Amino acid sequence: MRDVQIRSSERALSVGTWLIVGGAMLYSVLTVTPLMAAHTAPEWRWTAPILPLVVDAAVVIVVRLDSVLARLGGQGGPWPVALRWMTGAMTLALNIGASALAGDLVGVAIHSVAPLLLIVTAEAGLAYRRAITAAVHGLEEQARADRRAREQAAQERDDARERRARERREHEASVAREQREHEHRLIREEAERKERIRREEADRAEAAAAAERDARERREQERVERERLERQAAQQRDLEARQKAERERQARADQAERERREQIREQERIERERAELLSAGPPAEKLPEDRARVVVRSAFTAGLAVRVAAELSGWSVGWASARYQELRDADTAPALG
Repeated sequence: MRDVQIRSSERALSVGTWLIVGGAMLYSVLTVTPLMAAHTAPEWRWTAPILPLVVDAAVVIVVRLDSVLARLGGQGGPWPVALRWMTGAMTLALNIGASALAGDLVGVAIHSVAPLLLIVTAEAGLAYRRAITAAVHGLEEQARADRRAREQAAQERDDARERRARERREHEASVAREQREHEHRLIREEAERKERIRREEADRAEAAAAAERDARERREQERVERERLERQAAQQRDLEARQKAERERQARADQAERERREQIREQERIERERAELLSAGPPAEKLPEDRARVVVRSAFTAGLAVRVAAELSGWSVGWASARYQELRDADTAPALG
């Protein structure tokens, strides 16, 4: 039971850690990208997400390798610790950078939650994994000791059983010697009786053989007829199976064709919406929120960038990015359900 609990806890720790890492990475990319875009030359703003992705990739490497080393009971030395704290500090600095430059203390506090949670989770997860690994090794040592004890007990039982079997064989041998002469007499008498019975049975067997031949011929005829009927039934089943397979193949082909046509229509609809949005151009003034939400939803469906959606609606990039996130969450919720 303890082993089951340890394995369950280890799985829960691993799943929780990766959930926190994934959430922190997504939040970091969404938070840091506008900051990098604001401090990058206009022609290179498309590179804004690269830095948060690089830092988050280092976080993934640290968490993954720390879990492997903890599971194996090894130590990576000072460099993994330095990398872990350096990536945590970089993530924290990048997340609170925009709020700190603006003097927004509330923003600094809010944007520091995910990085700090990531740093503490990495350290606590490493300690938890080392403790779990030590517990698992202890259980394995106890299991090996129990197995050795069971093997020793089994060996002792085998020795006792072999000793009892040897004594029983000696007793049976002595009884057999006493009965051997009596058995010889019984054998001779039994041989005479069997000879008499054999002659009587030979006469009965000759009569039974004739009856058996007749019955065998009837059974052979019935078997031939049964095999013929089975072959006919098998041929009929094969024919029906082929017909059914052909119908199923045709149905699958029809379904695939319908799905292909639906995909083509959906792609054409998305292309039309995208063309309409791009042809409309930026509005002269900020659209009403209801109309702006419709425009952002259309841009999201057409696969346009957040910046383009913001320009088409007249609203800010942050507002458009938040609406994009809401639409992503709405698409993800049914899949998770």
